[in-house]
Amino acid sequence: MNLKRDILSIGLFCLVYSILALFIDNSYYLLLMTIVPIWAMMGMSWNLFSGYSGLISFGHAAFFGLGAYLVAILLGNWNVSPWIGVPLAGVLGGLAAALVGIPTFRLRGHYFALAMLAYPLALLYIFEWLGFQELALPMKREAPALFMQFENQHIYVFIALFLLAMAMVVTSFLSRSRFGMSLLALKQDEEAAEASGINTHMWKVFAIAISGALAGVAGGFYAVVLLVVTPLAVFGMLVSAQALVIAMFGGVGTLWGPIIGAFILVPLSEILYAQYAADFPGIQGVIYGVAIMTVILVAPEGVIWKIKTWLRPKQARVIGATTCQLNTLVNEDILAVEQSDIKTNDILKVENLSKAFGGLKAIQNLSFSVQQGELLGVIGPNGAGKTTLFNLLNGFQTPDAGTVTFRDKPLKKLRPNKICHLGVARTFQVPKPFTRISVFDNVVVGAYVRSRTNHEASELASAALKLVGLQALANSPAANLTNRELRLMELARALASKPALILVDEILAGLDSAATKAVVHALKKVTTLGITIVIIEHSMKTMVELVDRFIVLDHGALLTEGSPENIVKDEKVIEAYLGKKWLEANAEVK
Repeated sequence: MNLKRDILSIGLFCLVYSILALFIDNSYYLLLMTIVPIWAMMGMSWNLFSGYSGLISFGHAAFFGLGAYLVAILLGNWNVSPWIGVPLAGVLGGLAAALVGIPTFRLRGHYFALAMLAYPLALLYIFEWLGFQELALPMKREAPALFMQFENQHIYVFIALFLLAMAMVVTSFLSRSRFGMSLLALKQDEEAAEASGINTHMWKVFAIAISGALAGVAGGFYAVVLLVVTPLAVFGMLVSAQALVIAMFGGVGTLWGPIIGAFILVPLSEILYAQYAADFPGIQGVIYGVAIMTVILVAPEGVIWKIKTWLRPKQARVIGATTCQLNTLVNEDILAVEQSDIKTNDILKVENLSKAFGGLKAIQNLSFSVQQGELLGVIGPNGAGKTTLFNLLNGFQTPDAGTVTFRDKPLKKLRPNKICHLGVARTFQVPKPFTRISVFDNVVVGAYVRSRTNHEASELASAALKLVGLQALANSPAANLTNRELRLMELARALASKPALILVDEILAGLDSAATKAVVHALKKVTTLGITIVIIEHSMKTMVELVDRFIVLDHGALLTEGSPENIVKDEKVIEAYLGKKWLEANAEVK
């Protein structure tokens, strides 16, 4: 429904813009009306990658410039029509972006942004060295329309508008698909997205490839319109900056943000440049500099988000759109572990596991096993290596030695998303919600790993929310949740992946007694589905009543293991962790 609404609004926008263009005969204003959709498309290209993934790119001029030069070279050297050259520019832009992204995604934060900046600057000097300082597109006197050359400038406006409309439809579709939801999750917390089964590296490569393709098409048509291509005009820093500022000014992570940015900033900068370029040669840069400063000071997330804040000041902002619908009638049993999947009594085996950080041995020759359907508690003093153990079990860290086997499959060197695919889910010591999407969408993201369709994802997410008791909050922004609700939502997100094993890291931290009872009740319901739980927790009294068995860590090594009755009486555990005062105060416990 939302996609249809977007298509209708895009169609109406194009119709109004086309009618307006028909009433204009001035060649300069028609050129401006052609350039504005091109830059809107360029802003949309940047937004599709950086706006949704959160990875700031200063390198989109590389894909724009490659598209422009490809169209010019194909037409000038081989008489290849821009009708063919512009789509090929999109292909080249997409391939170049994927090739650039694969190695560059190893970097994070400002290192990634600076690395992306290097690509267009390198291409600028390469094309100058190759002798392409000023490449003109030749005029075709015979059949000019076949080479996208028209006397009537209105046609260029219509072509630019058509390309922009296609880019908007693609953006709208992708933003509402698994692609868009996965990127939004990645943007807000890459670790949580990876633990939920999202292949973050693959989605980032796909995002930059689609983004590069749009930039390539924009650059290719830009060359057709201006007829002359120079390295500085298509690879210069202003090109990447312009795409970034246009998207940020209008609103990142939105469909209409780049359109608003382009339709305000491009005419303003071009008209001022035409009038005052002789006196102020760098006036375009000044305009975009002022625009970005205005955004930072007045509307850090762009015009659209600022308007939404004014209209709904008390409502938390939610980006993206729910792709599935909550099913209140779904049965929780669809989350149960299938008996055919149980091939061995020991679901998890850890043998001689070790991990050191410099001279600190966080885990030392640790060996233990977890039985199918068991609720195993991991306890120990602060610094005992408990969270490090979880990070080793689900792939966030690689062990120095030893093996981890899940259902007879080795987990060593597997990424967290692959381990999630195998059936190991995870909650975190500090909750990692995707705060800018709804509670339901948070859980749907967890369901993607085990579902092929949106309907299946909806069923799993609905069942998980029902199990933990959060159905009433399904459409609320995750940013509005209390600590108890955040803990339960994260458990639901883990459940939605239909795991056989869940690693639960201090889920009771910071909860009062009533909230603790609610979470413990949810954990007990999880075990009735045949799902195995390994839990780290410091609330020993609750743990004694909850778990089937304990393993006790001290300085990264296994101190002892056994039933709750035996552990609370073990002298080694009392000395290293519980303390005699705890034993005296809780003498009645088991």
